[in-house]
Amino acid sequence: MDFKSINKIAGFTLLEVLLAISVVAIIAGIGIPVYQSFQVRNDLDLAVNAVAQSLRRSQLLSQAVEGDMTWGVYVGDNKITIFKGASYAGRDVNFDEAFDLSNVITPSGNQEIIFNKLTGWPQNTGSLILTTVNDSKTITINAKGLVSY
Repeated sequence: MDFKSINKIAGFTLLEVLLAISVVAIIAGIGIPVYQSFQVRNDLDLAVNAVAQSLRRSQLLSQAVEGDMTWGVYVGDNKITIFKGASYAGRDVNFDEAFDLSNVITPSGNQEIIFNKLTGWPQNTGSLILTTVNDSKTITINAKGLVSY
């Protein structure tokens, strides 16, 4: 083997490897926070849809006079709970339907909504606000039981 054949061996220099690693690190450093932001926004959208669907289900159960009781929804403790009874505290826990709520979401406002038997009208109206670090969404229920968000 002579000196000229050694120079023709293909490969990467240490500088090229370090440059490639630094480019990947920069792209990851920019991409990870963007991905986390999208994930939190998606969690909020999923929570809003889950709350709205739970309100509609609870309203339908009350209109159908299922179990000869009123039905309601409680949002808190990282859960959305559809319950049977006149209040969340006095509910029949055997009929609870609970759905997990992301721990990055904080509910506030009207967290307990109960629907009257037969009419399906809510006993209390108002807004439920779901908040994350950067965003919030409001779910409003009117006197006739219309859920909007």
